[in-house]
Amino acid sequence: MDIINSIVLGVIQGLTEFLPVSSSGHLELGKAILGDESEPKKSLLFTVVLHFATALSTIVVFRKDIVDIIKGILKFEWNEDLQFAAKIALSMIPAVIIGLFFEAQLEQLFGGNILLVGCMLIITAALLFLADKAKDTNKKVSFKNALVIGISQAIAMLPGISRSGATISTSVLLGNDKTKAARFSFLMVVPLIFGKIAKDVLSGDITYDSANFTSLSIGFIAAFVSGLFACTWMIALVKKSKLSYFAIYCLVVGVIAIVFALLNK
Repeated sequence: MDIINSIVLGVIQGLTEFLPVSSSGHLELGKAILGDESEPKKSLLFTVVLHFATALSTIVVFRKDIVDIIKGILKFEWNEDLQFAAKIALSMIPAVIIGLFFEAQLEQLFGGNILLVGCMLIITAALLFLADKAKDTNKKVSFKNALVIGISQAIAMLPGISRSGATISTSVLLGNDKTKAARFSFLMVVPLIFGKIAKDVLSGDITYDSANFTSLSIGFIAAFVSGLFACTWMIALVKKSKLSYFAIYCLVVGVIAIVFALLNK
């Protein structure tokens, strides 16, 4: 993968990670358009590195929240911060199970399967349309909600299902406040990404191959910088946004992807 492609894909990841339009789906579409023919394993590796970059941008944007949560945990009291951390841990369980037991099957889906991406984008659009009709409330995410949202996050590991779209939509449909739903959605993925990176490093799946290091590094930087912008923008937007706008976008891109895949069979 050349430097220009790495920058383009990094920017795509950074911008789409926080918008409910499926960053993984857009990465697969971007790779197909740019003619990237990486093996599924290498393709997934690049995707994981870019997700790692946006996880770091999430930490930077939510640094105050994260520090407060850590301080609350260190008090060793069943306070609001410790409860929030427990909800995050609970939400991780479904995705951890999928990652541990179905990783090989998941990897095979990341290799230019544009038809699948298109179909999943249409499902994302349907979720966003439904969530847009839900009434806004001041309700916080409960433990039961956290587990259900975690299941939606696990399903969103499929390319084309927006992780933020699925988790925010699920949370809103459960009756939670949209701003609180977005905060929970953005923070719940951070431990998973760090866990994934640690697992790959320990297993030897990620190596410092000089042939790939430059493109991975440049993609990482592009995703991190654009992720900072997108995360900050999305926090302000989600308070007054209309999810139907993103739903229409996902629907249009999904249909285009399906047509593209069928014409190139």
